[in-house]
Amino acid sequence: MSFIPISRPAIGPEEQAAVAAVLASGQLAQGPQVRAFEEAFAAFVGVPHAVAVASGTAALHLALLAHGLGPGDEVITTAFSFIASANCALFVGARPVFADIEPQAFTLDPAAVEAALTPRTRAILAVHLFGHPCDLTALHALADRHGLVLIEDACQAHGAQWQGRPLGAAATACYSFYATKNMTTGEGGLITTPDAALAERLRLLRAHGSPARYRHASLGYNFRLTDIQAALGLAQLPKLPAWNAARRANAAYLTERLTGLPHVCPPSVHPAAQSVFHQYTLRLVDRDRDAAVETLRAAGIGAGVFYPLPIHQQPLYRGLGYTDRLPITENAARQVLSLPVYPGLTPAHLDHIAQAVRAL
Repeated sequence: MSFIPISRPAIGPEEQAAVAAVLASGQLAQGPQVRAFEEAFAAFVGVPHAVAVASGTAALHLALLAHGLGPGDEVITTAFSFIASANCALFVGARPVFADIEPQAFTLDPAAVEAALTPRTRAILAVHLFGHPCDLTALHALADRHGLVLIEDACQAHGAQWQGRPLGAAATACYSFYATKNMTTGEGGLITTPDAALAERLRLLRAHGSPARYRHASLGYNFRLTDIQAALGLAQLPKLPAWNAARRANAAYLTERLTGLPHVCPPSVHPAAQSVFHQYTLRLVDRDRDAAVETLRAAGIGAGVFYPLPIHQQPLYRGLGYTDRLPITENAARQVLSLPVYPGLTPAHLDHIAQAVRAL
């Protein structure tokens, strides 16, 4: 059996034709394909506005700027994520404040968020890690009670739901379309919002603060998406529900095969959540996780570790004076191991993965 990578983008004839049509048109930069992609993704989430940008990181950056976050403000988020989830606060001059996570879903613990509140807290950045939603019921209640902005980092959670509602239905949400995500535009990002005024600020911020050609009303950035990327996204979006369903089915198979093994804790899904399993991430307890990764790779399985060093322990943040102790986060970083779960896996692939983990 050939090597099974941790992820593999699905690019078919529809995507190739869509990109070729844009190349033939000569309209390569932001144009009608971007507008169509924004409208389609907004409808997919169930909100009136979507603003496409250059990356998921750009989406997070502009979301904080558009909400008025800046120097002196604190943004509570998780240290168990890709570093952009915290760096976006630094980009605007705010300070990331880290709260610990729930041990099962690896997402922000609302009680830890409440304990981290200070008079300077202005926002909660909730990261839907590995495609599993945060407890949005508790986080929305907390934000409303304290007058805070809630921003959802859904960069790994396209199509996930909480209590039957899509992520971002009631708050600003940020998405990434990097090559390894559940759907891709190669690079690219997008912000969804129910707020028309916020959407207009985002459109200005992504394009040099320009409401009209060569007129600049405010400071902005060159964070635009291209029509080439948007065409790829338009071809991928209709396939996303079926791809997510395949990920859930693959995850269910792996969980059935791995439940009850000593030292292995398969991922669990909160009853109110519908995960899209961007990663299938289990815990390996009382075993050498890194040695297990190498053993699986030697068996032809692209196991991965997301994330081995939490953000608060990164050299950047140590240099900024962060000395936080987040025991649940730190324990997870030592134990987590992700297995392939993407839609293109065959039953033979899944069986091989399960057998290899059982043999550890």
